[in-house]
Amino acid sequence: MSADLWLVAGLGNPGPGYAKNRHNAGFMVLDVLAARAGGRFKAHRARAEVLEGRLAGARAVLAKPRSFMNESGGPVKGLCDFYKVPAERLIVVHDELDIPFGAVRLKLGGGDNGHNGLRSITKSLGTREYLRVRFGVGRPPGRMDAAAFVLKDFSAAERKDLDLDVDRAADAVEALIADGLGAAQNVFHAG
Repeated sequence: MSADLWLVAGLGNPGPGYAKNRHNAGFMVLDVLAARAGGRFKAHRARAEVLEGRLAGARAVLAKPRSFMNESGGPVKGLCDFYKVPAERLIVVHDELDIPFGAVRLKLGGGDNGHNGLRSITKSLGTREYLRVRFGVGRPPGRMDAAAFVLKDFSAAERKDLDLDVDRAADAVEALIADGLGAAQNVFHAG
């Protein structure tokens, strides 16, 4: 494939038992992007569900790894290799504890901040230099363990705004592709 292709990987855990968990925010955003691209996910040999289409006028492959979160790196690396997508054209959409619920932040590179999906991708790719769309899920209440918190469904109060927030994160992915990191940050970090 040519150098104009983007790979957008949403992180989550497979199976209906995890579908509405905070940790599946990446999958939720990818489902919105798939609807916008007008396609359906299909199984790929790289242990992922993929959709090839267009986003923001550019060719893109949307991907949801079928592995568990902490093993996301294998499928993402496999897709980068298969589609010949360099790390700088990879966008990973994931949940983020250190951002307030519903906020969207974009960045290039950086640490994994305790996120096992990012840790796995960084290890598999051998670089941290890929783009991230971080979907805020907030901090766990009281002394609740962070791992337990992200594996719980969004609360009733959070679900009231969840669709709008997921839509906004999908908008951020498209802005990143269309306008680049700096311009997209100016829009999505303002609110």
